[in-house]
Parts: sequence; structure tokens; C-alpha cells
Amino acid sequence: MYKSATNTSVERDSLLNLNRIVNILELIQDLIIISLCFGLFAFMVVQIKTMFIALLAPMQFHTVTADILSLLILVELFRLLIIYLKEQRVSIGVAVEVSIVSVLREVFVNGVLETGSTEVLATCAFLLVLGVLMVLRVWLPATFEGIDPEKSVSKKYHQNQLNSKV
Repeated sequence: MYKSATNTSVERDSLLNLNRIVNILELIQDLIIISLCFGLFAFMVVQIKTMFIALLAPMQFHTVTADILSLLILVELFRLLIIYLKEQRVSIGVAVEVSIVSVLREVFVNGVLETGSTEVLATCAFLLVLGVLMVLRVWLPATFEGIDPEKSVSKKYHQNQLNSKV
């Protein structure tokens, strides 16, 4: 029975050429990410131009700082896309860093004194959770450095199936 299931799987793979389809879909996905990188880079250039023009007028510290934090968020998002292109994964650390900077930017733009106590507590709790994620990330096993947990589980399953047949 196992042999026929394997043959059916091989026949399906050869008929549909699944590896080629997956490679084409991954290529399309990479092209989408590359276009996002170009768009984000162009948006950062426009943001820098706008920020420097704003510096020529009477400087408002609040606005300039919010613009700088926005630019840092864009830089981190760009870095997240580059990591995805290189490693085909989303970096948890960079995603958490982007979230932290985004929350801090919103707190700064809205002002802590003008924000309600419930929102401040919720923001603090969210930042605490993000901080815990940053710490836990260090101890999580790296599953994307040549280690594929699904593949190893599948290999063990097939090995157990072969051993039970013998």
C-alpha cells in the first residue's frame, strides 16, 4: 500500500511538474518583494526631501522628530524586505523592532499627556509583550538555517512506515 501511494505521488509530481510550478511562484513572489523594495526606497527618498524642506521653515521639534521616526520605520521595513529576499523568511526580530518603533512614534506624535490612561496602559502592555518577544527570540531555535522541521518529521514518518512494513 505504501508503495502505491509513493508511486501515485511521483506520478502526480511528474504530471503537474510541481517543482517547476513552485519555483515559478517563488520567482513571482520575489519579483513582488523587489517591486515593494523599489517603491519603499522611492517613498523614503520623497520622505527625506519633504523632511529637509520642513527644516527650512521655522523648525518644529515635534514634527521633525515624528518625521525621523517615520523614516526609521521605513528603513526597518526595507531591511525586513531585504532579509526576506536573502533568506526567504520574515525576521521576527526586525518585525518586532518595527512594531516597537511604530508604537513609540504614535505615542510621541499623539503625546502621552493627551492620551487616556487606558490607552497608555494598553500601549505599555503591548511594548512589554514586544520586549519579551525580543528576549525570547534569542533562545528560540533557528529553524531556517538549513533545518526544516517538517522535512525531518516527514522523514521519520516514512522511516517508521518502512520499518513497520519489514
